[in-house]
Amino acid sequence: MLSVRDNFMRLANREVPEYIPEYNMMWAFNMPPMLMGERNPDGSGKSIFGVESVLPSGVLNVPMPKTHDFILTDITKWRDVIKVPVVDLDDSAWQDLAKQANDRRNPDLPFGGTTTMGFFQNLVAFMGFTEGLSACFEEPEEVKDLLNYLCDFYEGLAKKMVQFYNLDFGYFGDDIAHERNPFLSLEMFQDIFAPVWRRYYAVFVEAGLPCGHHNCGHFELYLDDLVDMGVSFWDPVQASNDEAAIKEKFGTNLAMCSGGLDFRMMPDGTSEEEVRFLMREYMDKMAPGGGFALFEYSPMGMAAFTEAEIERAGWAYDEFEKRRYDYYK
Repeated sequence: MLSVRDNFMRLANREVPEYIPEYNMMWAFNMPPMLMGERNPDGSGKSIFGVESVLPSGVLNVPMPKTHDFILTDITKWRDVIKVPVVDLDDSAWQDLAKQANDRRNPDLPFGGTTTMGFFQNLVAFMGFTEGLSACFEEPEEVKDLLNYLCDFYEGLAKKMVQFYNLDFGYFGDDIAHERNPFLSLEMFQDIFAPVWRRYYAVFVEAGLPCGHHNCGHFELYLDDLVDMGVSFWDPVQASNDEAAIKEKFGTNLAMCSGGLDFRMMPDGTSEEEVRFLMREYMDKMAPGGGFALFEYSPMGMAAFTEAEIERAGWAYDEFEKRRYDYYK
């Protein structure tokens, strides 16, 4: 049987895997340490740009940029405020960083790399959602200049990762969608954000590496552009997207690392038998022909679930384990 790594890489390379992969997003988030900023043990701290992250109140214990006291209040002044750090490392230093990363890797698991947490996410971390989106309408050329400045930096580091880190795939995330709707029109995305996404992915594509993309929410509006950039897998495909239609359209050209059943929308009292039936039905719809992996929920992600939802997830994942080897014999 193929290892987890080799099986997933078949999916990432647009081939049919030996069995349905279970995808873990943390395989992808390997990055040079100078990008981590100043972090406290609980994950709060400051980014390399000086954006402060705090632990918000609520169910998820995940540091998020502060929603006030933004570092950039006028997009036309970004050149005075946003400064990328100088990274002056010779090849020997990069080789040492790569060795440290590779010494930590598990050879049975995929090893992806990224140097950015996203261009839209940087913009709204600098300015907030309201002002960041307003800037896209009012001063699109200034936003483009800022994003290209950031891309120059991230692209340069990505080239070093490709050269030294022995990556299995390139990756980045940029959450530009709510669960129900995208934050941007297709026209705005194609005008402002798609060009820097394409520039960034080109580093990995030109090196012959498959690419993955993280985007929560209702994201299907942008998939034609994503595939055209060279992306071959996307996570975590949430149930608000039309997964059956996406699979029919893209097949193995865009593998969906899917969140599976929406346990939150199941009625109270949904039985174990019903959950297992729904999971079998879902797998029968999504698995044939490849292009599908089940997204592995972390304990952090499941912290937002109720006890009943966690129980349903347990039944569904157990059913998945029983059947994941049955499709590609």
